[in-house]
Amino acid sequence: MAAPHREQLIRHCIGAANSIHDECTLSSTTGGGGSPLAACGQALVDLLSRQAHSVCSSYRNHESATAGSPTPAEAEAKAEVLTMKRLEDLASIAYAKFYAFLYKDLPVCWRQLYTDARILKFCLLVLRSPYGAADRGIAANDNGNDDGEEATLCELIKTLDLALILAGAAGELRGRGWIDTALDLLRLTCIERAATAPTKSAQAIAASLQYRAGTTGEGDYADAKVFSTDEPFTPPVKHPIRRVPAPSMEDFQTYLDRAGGAQPLVMRGAIGGSWPALTTRRWDQPSYLLSRTFGGRRLVPVEVGRSYVDEGWGQRLVTFGSFLREYIDPSLSPTPPPPTSTSLPPEANATTTAGKPIAYLAQHPLLTQLPSLRADILLPDYCYTSPPASLTSTDNGEDPAPLDEPLLNAWFGPPGTITPLHTDPYHNVLAQVVGRKYVRLYSAAETPRMAARGREGGVEMGNTSLVDVGVVEGWDAAEDEDDDKQEQRRRQFAEIPFMDSILEPGDLLYIPVGWWHYVRGLSVSFSVSFWWN
Repeated sequence: MAAPHREQLIRHCIGAANSIHDECTLSSTTGGGGSPLAACGQALVDLLSRQAHSVCSSYRNHESATAGSPTPAEAEAKAEVLTMKRLEDLASIAYAKFYAFLYKDLPVCWRQLYTDARILKFCLLVLRSPYGAADRGIAANDNGNDDGEEATLCELIKTLDLALILAGAAGELRGRGWIDTALDLLRLTCIERAATAPTKSAQAIAASLQYRAGTTGEGDYADAKVFSTDEPFTPPVKHPIRRVPAPSMEDFQTYLDRAGGAQPLVMRGAIGGSWPALTTRRWDQPSYLLSRTFGGRRLVPVEVGRSYVDEGWGQRLVTFGSFLREYIDPSLSPTPPPPTSTSLPPEANATTTAGKPIAYLAQHPLLTQLPSLRADILLPDYCYTSPPASLTSTDNGEDPAPLDEPLLNAWFGPPGTITPLHTDPYHNVLAQVVGRKYVRLYSAAETPRMAARGREGGVEMGNTSLVDVGVVEGWDAAEDEDDDKQEQRRRQFAEIPFMDSILEPGDLLYIPVGWWHYVRGLSVSFSVSFWWN
């Protein structure tokens, strides 16, 4: 039976290997030739070129074997093992440079070198997997071993997600566009393979990629399980932020232009009827999110701990499925994990009210990494308004870098996640999609009383307050601070005026630039922030 998607995947990989080899050759022969790779140095460019040539040779040998011309299998396998090792060396060299610069100052050559090394590794993995070599017997590596096919698929996905998350998938000729296409072709190939492959793994993999909530196919979500709406703790709202029905774009602009500057505003129902994420492709259903994250196999960065200013806070890369099962809803796993997961770093001791560790997928461009989820939301019209010039400066008097388009970040976690009191460099529209969040805001005019942290451990933390709102209010226990000092801080902070609100699904919250805000997840919560200027 023909396998068009598998063939497209193979052609896609061959095209990338040839493109990398050609770019390296051009860089070598023209003294750079306009390629960003040249800045990595000729030795590394030549090393990458040789690995690209090796991958191209492996694909040519595959085609020869398919046509009936045998190749020395043992020698070929040894060559591919060596190529894989050299690609890992290149990725390690490039990644080491990530620590030598602030990410915004990191030369693009190192990001592209890392990305190209990962792309070539993916191409070689495809060739040796059931998804790229089924007609030359290499799929026999499967040998009925269902775990082997699952492990191979996870390694393929991980390889490209590392390029997306760590290096931003840099590269004009390949980069993010190539990776998105490769992952989509791999998904289609998995579904295609299940039509002919006898293994349980192939069937299970294909089933995990397709959403089956109701009885009438995609679009019928009535029978799907949804996330719990339980709230272990709900803070009282003392000084409500103004709440209005969703205004027109013109009315919102008028609000921004008001004398004395705009204040925070909750716009009710601003997205509820128009976003698929709340209507036809609902993000409150774990089965839908899993189907859009390659059956939960996509990697995501999560913060482990209650708040990024707490002792023991850390970051991990985990699969989306593991994040759901370990931290959001253990019932999604056939065998729920024990209360203390052995996969957690030992220093991560922050817990929910149920004694379970907290993890937060926070301030991550998830919707850029996963275009399938980006299609479920719309850019609010309010992000195309023009804030007054007096509102576009940060608290240190410097203008933030202009944005060509709004910056989107995802915030997804269980009850009890906390974003400590801080400011953002841009105007912010925070969209609440799933669950509820408590938000407290303090005016930019109160900045002198916000006890900004300053520089800590080589990291600039001037946008974050020393004050823990939860501790000051008595909602959370203090860490390593005597009662007298805490009581003094509570009295002083109680004098500062603030606004607060609880965001419901479908709400948009406008946060003016420079305003301090504290955010607390009350239930399982999924939000999207839009920064614009």
